[in-house]
Amino acid sequence: MSQNLSIETPDGKFNAYVAMPATLPAPVVVVIQEIFGINAVMRGVADEYAKQGYIAVCPDLFWRIEPGIELTDKTDAEWQKAFGYLQAFDPDKGAQDIQATLDAARALPDATDKAAVVGYCMGGMMTYLAATRTDGDAFASFYGAGIDNYLGEADKISKPLIMHLAGQDEFIPAEAQDKIKAGLKDKADVMIYQYPERNHAFCRKGGNHYDENDAATANARTAEFLKQNLA
Repeated sequence: MSQNLSIETPDGKFNAYVAMPATLPAPVVVVIQEIFGINAVMRGVADEYAKQGYIAVCPDLFWRIEPGIELTDKTDAEWQKAFGYLQAFDPDKGAQDIQATLDAARALPDATDKAAVVGYCMGGMMTYLAATRTDGDAFASFYGAGIDNYLGEADKISKPLIMHLAGQDEFIPAEAQDKIKAGLKDKADVMIYQYPERNHAFCRKGGNHYDENDAATANARTAEFLKQNLA
């Protein structure tokens, strides 16, 4: 079952897609989008987390640019649009919107007080920022490009963070991945998994780089991580 949630901020309102689990009450998983908006892929991801027993909330973080953006990864024109939205996106405001989403999701009648943030691509970077700037209980980042630019905030991480990096990621070169691993190596609550043969977005079902085996491994690790930290 799915529904929409309207989230209030000092700058205005934005919407989130909500997928409800079969059993309530339940913890929350806030799902952070790729650069293509809240499209069928992201709704599908939220639905999968709902099947795992979570209230999955996927906020429209591009609302400040244009509400309701919904692209695919199938055409060059859509890729160009998506990169344009990414360039216009303000990560600082985005982190504030994730906190607003956490607040609104925890206030849902059937939500427990536990909430995690899980993000992919742009959302993977925003999940890292959420780990440094929000009060989520756990964070799972998938191939977040740009995290190396925010390692100065690593000391603010106080809750568990799991990260999945693709060894052949064209958007996160080896130098950046090494910098991320070095910058977080002293954080006891941070786990970093690298998938040496994979490219960016290897967990995106239907995507050119989707790999069923490594996606299953990353998803299983994340499922166990969430189970441990949201109980």
